[in-house]
Amino acid sequence: MHCSHSVLCVRAWARTWRRCWVCKPVQTVNAWTYRSVRACSSAAGRNPDRKMEEVLQRTVVPLPAYETRDKAPPPAESSSLEFMDFYRHLEKAQKLLFLELLAKDFGVDHRGAVDLALKLVDTQQRDMTTILHVEDRLRYSLMPRYTQLLSHISRLEGGLEFLVDLRADVLHSTSSKVTDSPHMRDLNSTLKSLLSEWFSVGLLQLERITWQSPCELLQKISQYEAVHPVRNWTDIKRRVGPYRRCYAFTHASMSGEPLVVLHVALTQDISDNIQSIVREFATLDTVEDMQKIKAAIFYSISSTQPGLQGVELGHHLIKKVVRELQSEFPHMAQFSSLSPVPGFVAWLQGFLSQHRKEGRGVGLLSEQEWGELEGVTGAAPGSSALETLRTLLASADWLHSDHLTRVLQPALLRLCAWYLYGEKRRGYALDPVANFHLQNGATLWRINWLADSSPRGMATSCGIMVNYRYFLQETRTNSTSYLQNKVITASEQVLGLISQFQKNSKL
Repeated sequence: MHCSHSVLCVRAWARTWRRCWVCKPVQTVNAWTYRSVRACSSAAGRNPDRKMEEVLQRTVVPLPAYETRDKAPPPAESSSLEFMDFYRHLEKAQKLLFLELLAKDFGVDHRGAVDLALKLVDTQQRDMTTILHVEDRLRYSLMPRYTQLLSHISRLEGGLEFLVDLRADVLHSTSSKVTDSPHMRDLNSTLKSLLSEWFSVGLLQLERITWQSPCELLQKISQYEAVHPVRNWTDIKRRVGPYRRCYAFTHASMSGEPLVVLHVALTQDISDNIQSIVREFATLDTVEDMQKIKAAIFYSISSTQPGLQGVELGHHLIKKVVRELQSEFPHMAQFSSLSPVPGFVAWLQGFLSQHRKEGRGVGLLSEQEWGELEGVTGAAPGSSALETLRTLLASADWLHSDHLTRVLQPALLRLCAWYLYGEKRRGYALDPVANFHLQNGATLWRINWLADSSPRGMATSCGIMVNYRYFLQETRTNSTSYLQNKVITASEQVLGLISQFQKNSKL
């Protein structure tokens, strides 16, 4: 029986790929890193590669044969402990070299996988039982050899935390372009998949943080706050006190370590200013008035573990907190974020520079707005006024002028609306905070002028903040529409600003 043309192509491709894999050298860590590590080690009279290879040979055992995979004993605990101890004592550059060796030399058996792929092609005319058996063998052969070691480490005391930190090292090396090794990318992908399983929502505990929580936990909550820095103990007392809620996901294997933290303000209306939330103070003995609590404002969410990047925790935390609040306040119907726009000013500066270079800055502001800006600053019309605008936005000095603030408000609101709604990366919102909430099914509901007048707020977003509104009956539809069709659900206010921007800019 003859194979079809497509099967022959697959077979030819697989054989070619196998020859390429055997012959082609793989680029790993950049030459500078290798030279640095080896130079340091040579000075100490040691060969780092040799020592690392010996440790890996001892600690990363071969995968059991397919036939005995369910009966084979796990790796010796001493091997996993040796691997962990050796890695912890390496310098930063040495860790990278060690991970490269682990990823490259103890990953997938590529030749074995290709052989099984060819065998799978040859079995396509056989019965389904045979095909499924070969597919299962191929699936097993695609498991990196180091997976067994990582899985065993996760079951040791402190092992899961070790792996989270190890992935943080891998992410740092790949994101900083220290290495472009495909083996390291595969190691990262394997670790992410394993951590997603070990940190699935069913294994996480939702914990409410109060002033009675352990001091160490309160201190970590303060240190990990990434959106609105905690200034002192009075500040953290305010954030866990009356009319406030603070929740965190924890994991049994990382006791006392919050993984992702969500701060909530309980208000009468949807807040449009962060200062009213982080500076408003109620004493711990204040009794909450249920009639004044009609909205929950998610004003800060912080992931605490770099090694869990890409593992869905924040989304699940918000969903669990909503259910918790609905249980405590059955009458509550308004759920919204009050979110920063962290990349707005950086994007805006580049946007203005591009318009200045192309000589088409006129449409960004109306003629009246340009005239008022020129009158206040004394700038000449044209490129000089555009450069003046760029200089103004590079600092927060314009905030001290009521006239400038009034002139800039409509233009900056239009530009921010376009940044959130119109600027995309692979079809999704360019702004990371917008992308997070839109994936969760929120509506881009309201853009708030001078909602954060702190130095950080002014420097990153011209003081603008956004309410992403969670209409609970619509979140699933919105999320699907965004993720599958890249459609952003927005309010009339936002769409009106978009329309004004497009009219002015003639986009």
